[in-house]
Parts: sequence; C-alpha cells; structure tokens
Amino acid sequence: MLTKDEIIATMSTQGLRITDQRKTLATLFSENEGYLSPKDVYEYMGKKYSGLSFDTVYRNLRVMQELGVLEQVSFEDGMKFKVSCNEHHHHHHMICLSCQKTLPISFCPMQMTDTTDQFQIVEHKFEIFGYCKECQKKNGQAEANSNGGYKQASGHTHSHGGY
Repeated sequence: MLTKDEIIATMSTQGLRITDQRKTLATLFSENEGYLSPKDVYEYMGKKYSGLSFDTVYRNLRVMQELGVLEQVSFEDGMKFKVSCNEHHHHHHMICLSCQKTLPISFCPMQMTDTTDQFQIVEHKFEIFGYCKECQKKNGQAEANSNGGYKQASGHTHSHGGY
C-alpha cells in the first residue's frame, strides 16, 4: 500500500500542483485500507473545505487513479477507490465482500484467452469477489458453497489497463 509521501511524490513528479486538498486526499487514502466512494470522499473533504464541489473531488479521484496512486473498482453499489496496493506489475485482485480485504492475483487470465486477429484488446477487467477466511469464520460460512466453492458476483469490474 502506498504511503502518503509516496502518493504526494508521484503526483508531484507527474506535474500536479500539491495543494492542501490533495495532501488531505493523500492522507485519507493512505490511512484507509478499505474502498471509498466519491460520496464518502466528498463528505470527508467537505468537513474541512467549505465550498468544495463534488466535481472537484471526483476530478481529483480520477486524476489520482490515472496516475496509478488509486485503484478503482466497480461494486454493485457503485464505483469506489482505494490506495494502490504498490504492486508494480500488471495484476488483479480478490476482494472480500465483508471486510474489503484485498489480495493481489499475480496470474492474469487474459494469457489463457484466445483472441482473434479481428479484435484488438486495449483494456480488460477482472476481479474475484468473495469472503476471506476471517470473515467466513466470523459469519459462520462454510469454506465452500454448493456451486463448487465459489459464488459468482456479476457486475464487479476493475481495471489496471493494459493487456
């Protein structure tokens, strides 16, 4: 997980002016291990900066995501952001639906996909959603369920770009 200083350094080296608001965003994400919705961030920032617009917050989230300091995931209840896990190579994640613990997957399933010469892939999305061992124990869930040990969760996507 990136630290506040690493987030600020990345923004600075990419030519972003480091404002007090961006420092606050860096602090918020570096101190929060879970995912935050744009609304969560807006409400947090609004307590400190009166007159701040939702568009400004969202624009900063998108810029930080494009710089690679934040990761963006689409949950069923909307888009959320989390500080980058500091993996410097292409990867995907397993995400606990209960505690939002996120584990990297080093293997990319795109390597197994047959693509034709009639389609140019420019980006793909792949996330696995389920329950970590700790949450399974807390909630009394079995290690595997009746459909072969996994539960499909449709509509969840995440992108690291690339191919």
